[in-house]
Amino acid sequence: MRVMPSPPRKLLDRLRDACRVRHYSVRTEEAYYGWCKRFILFHDKRHPVGMASAEINAFLTHLAVERHVGASTQNQAFSAILFLYRHVLGVDPGVIAGVVRAQRPKRLPVVLTKPEVRLVIEQLEGTHRLVAQLLYGSGLRLLESLRLRVKDVDFARNEVLVRQGKGNKDRVTMLPESLKPALAAHLEKVRRLHEKDVALGFGSVYLPDALGRKMPGAATEWKWQYVFPSSGRSVDPRSGEERRHHAHEGSVSRAVTVAVRASGIAKRATSHSFRHSFATHLLEASYDIRTVQELLGHDDVSTTMIYTHVLNRGGKGVRSPLDG
Repeated sequence: MRVMPSPPRKLLDRLRDACRVRHYSVRTEEAYYGWCKRFILFHDKRHPVGMASAEINAFLTHLAVERHVGASTQNQAFSAILFLYRHVLGVDPGVIAGVVRAQRPKRLPVVLTKPEVRLVIEQLEGTHRLVAQLLYGSGLRLLESLRLRVKDVDFARNEVLVRQGKGNKDRVTMLPESLKPALAAHLEKVRRLHEKDVALGFGSVYLPDALGRKMPGAATEWKWQYVFPSSGRSVDPRSGEERRHHAHEGSVSRAVTVAVRASGIAKRATSHSFRHSFATHLLEASYDIRTVQELLGHDDVSTTMIYTHVLNRGGKGVRSPLDG
């Protein structure tokens, strides 16, 4: 019996394969897929093999001039198209020059005062409140907090281990002493939920990279479970397995927005403002900027220096002459 060869995979499906081979996140995969699809449609469905630097230039310029996208959005589109050419098509698109770059505005972070932080947190309840306290008390990014595993929280050492944070880097930050009782009680509820899932034949969790193959039983172990699991189970888009993922960041973001509005604070604060406030309040307390840099996970101290511009006393402790 003659075996018919399987049809060649479509270009964008090959793009997904290339992302998964390199262990890119689902978010990155979807973003790259979307940008490459837009690039092809922009040029009337021409195949990228027949296009090069001129067409890439035209698309990126269109994003900046006509679509008015931000600098980070344009950079993401650029990265997606370069990935397509280099890792899927295996060709060099040529020198990309003359692109009209979207302007990256230099804005100061929105920082809440300590009374404002307390006021906003008081408007939150349950898991949302606990996440907000961790954002402010440990200086975490929102997704860093939601991706925490049980084993990453060390109650004895008052430490939180952030794995694969921004830039795929690990770091250690503090666990607030005042948060430990509430967090311990929360984890007891999560443990009971996990045990119920296991009893129903579920209870496995997503494991990074190839850990699922190396340690087949780890996915159901308590230490690998998310500290903030979602309220319901869902089907993993890659594996097709039904399991409980971490809580969705959109839910926390919306809750914080509602809490800021309810508190009456006239600032455009978001969940990320807790991290900004964490850094600023440490510097106000005269902690060394290098220590703050390490806790935040910044590569360069110049990134941390931005918080000196929003201190109540000014970047260099300068006092207004009017106050004198």
